[in-house]
Amino acid sequence: MVPRSGVARASPVAVSRPRARRDAPPASLSAGLGTRLRLGGVEPSPHAVEVLDAVARIPPGKVMTYGDVAEYVGAGTGRTVGAALSRYADDDLPWHRVIRSTGEPNPAAPVEALRRLAADRTPLSANGERVDLAAARWDGRPPGC
Repeated sequence: MVPRSGVARASPVAVSRPRARRDAPPASLSAGLGTRLRLGGVEPSPHAVEVLDAVARIPPGKVMTYGDVAEYVGAGTGRTVGAALSRYADDDLPWHRVIRSTGEPNPAAPVEALRRLAADRTPLSANGERVDLAAARWDGRPPGC
């Protein structure tokens, strides 16, 4: 088919690119691959252990955001905190006390998180769908300090 310009164009040619080997390291460190914390494997990484320990310290009725936990442990981001919790948290850990910065509960199990937060007597918004961060945010200091 000839376009309106009257000039015929060559059809695109598929370019074959070599596939990356899965057992080889990445060819570049783009997208921060060289700086990401390693969270996989059977045993939690040192960062994941710090995250789990920090979450275990959050007292009933208090919460921290994913970013708060990262700041508290001094490494990572809210996303690495979420990754550590999703991979290594169990029912003994108060995972529901880590929330989004908007006050919304854990996105993987919001109904269960809100149920547990209410049982902890955590201050919630009037509609009960979010945590009242102004009242419930924990600064990491032991109670009474």
